[in-house]
Amino acid sequence: MPRKDLLDIEDPDENFAAVGLAFDGLDELLGYQLRRAQGAMHRHYMVSVAELDLTQKQTATLWLIHTNSGVSQVALATTLGMDRATMMSVVDRLEERGLVIRKRSVTDRRRQELYPTPAGRSLLGKVRARIARHEERFKSLFTRPELEALLTALRKFQDVTCPPS
Repeated sequence: MPRKDLLDIEDPDENFAAVGLAFDGLDELLGYQLRRAQGAMHRHYMVSVAELDLTQKQTATLWLIHTNSGVSQVALATTLGMDRATMMSVVDRLEERGLVIRKRSVTDRRRQELYPTPAGRSLLGKVRARIARHEERFKSLFTRPELEALLTALRKFQDVTCPPS
């Protein structure tokens, strides 16, 4: 029997909280709170764009290709914090759907340049409109100063590196 997908639950956070488990400090951990917040945003995003059949990684990749026509997969992977294999898989999927094309660079024959197709630009326009509504839903939870402080705080995480093992 297939499991019920979280997208089918009206408000997943309500169902988790209703269990009534003691947290013993778990709910005070920054990582736990960030993961829960990311989970809520991800579920809402997936519902918002479900019928367009694009993941967040695919959307970000298509968005950056559109904005930076001729960009390389390596530059995209670096910018999005993905390994090369994952980026290749994401670009392969976008190419299979006819949303992007690869062209060999005329200046460096080893380099593949990526360009959006008309279908890719059209789909990106649709997904951007849905993302704008999705973003507004979450931004409306904050005052302007709170939102600016949150974004400043979140940007600090982007430069944190893993300690050597």
